[in-house]
Amino acid sequence: MRSVSQPMQIALHLGLHNTDKDRLLKCILKNGDALQAQNIAAPGPSRYRRVLRETIQGLDGQLPNPGARDVMLDAICDTDRPDRLVMAFENFICVQNRVFENAAVYGPAEEKLIGLRNLFPLDEIELFVGLRDPATYIPALFNTVDETDFATFLHGVDPMTLRWSTLLHRIRAVLPDAALTVWCNEDTPLIWSQLIREISGLQDEAKLSGGFDLLAEIMSGEGMKRLRSYLGSHPPQTEVQKRRIIAAFLDKFALDDAIEEELDVPGWTDDYVEQLTQNYDDDVYEISRIPGVTFLSP
Repeated sequence: MRSVSQPMQIALHLGLHNTDKDRLLKCILKNGDALQAQNIAAPGPSRYRRVLRETIQGLDGQLPNPGARDVMLDAICDTDRPDRLVMAFENFICVQNRVFENAAVYGPAEEKLIGLRNLFPLDEIELFVGLRDPATYIPALFNTVDETDFATFLHGVDPMTLRWSTLLHRIRAVLPDAALTVWCNEDTPLIWSQLIREISGLQDEAKLSGGFDLLAEIMSGEGMKRLRSYLGSHPPQTEVQKRRIIAAFLDKFALDDAIEEELDVPGWTDDYVEQLTQNYDDDVYEISRIPGVTFLSP
């Protein structure tokens, strides 16, 4: 039995908005027995999202009362203290319509993350962030908010200046002791199993359920059938080899409607979109070199 105050691992998947859309969390939740065997808790999101948000907002930058952490854990966890608590909450920093508020990108990040550290002062915090090309991220985000004027939605933020590395440096500045794992959402289908294990903390030898969940959404049924058959008759020797096989099958059997996105933004020419993507590629290279950031790639 663990004591109430014993430190634990707090794993929080922050988003970004409109990346995996809780698919990673749903897959993690499918592995309840394996998680329990390793004393890992992954409660349903209704158990923690509201209470976590309201508790940190209520702190208003102040230190919580003694025992606040344990009250929080009692509300979130059904069982005795786990070694690791896994949560996913893309609205943790802010809701969609506040992403560009006050001409900033995820402006409340520092306040919310300081609140998280104050709430779990002795625990090992691990943060997970899936990035996305601004050329598709910004239009997708706009389609989820009530605002109808694109310029108003941006609050003065110039898409050409958006660099996710800036946000990650801000996160590192306020939580330098937290582990920070980052990947490109565009690569998610190829590193799906690794992401599940990294976020959940499941060991490599633990059997994973849902390892093909995302692929099944973006690949034809015939493609999935052939992929499973091929992997069964030609077991990959390494994770890299497995990803190359998946990439080859995706190239042939991907569902166009599932992977192609219509970009209809006033004033965005093909050249403009191409430059946004080039900026993103350059930014990802810089992100992969940030000290203290673990960057996952195929």
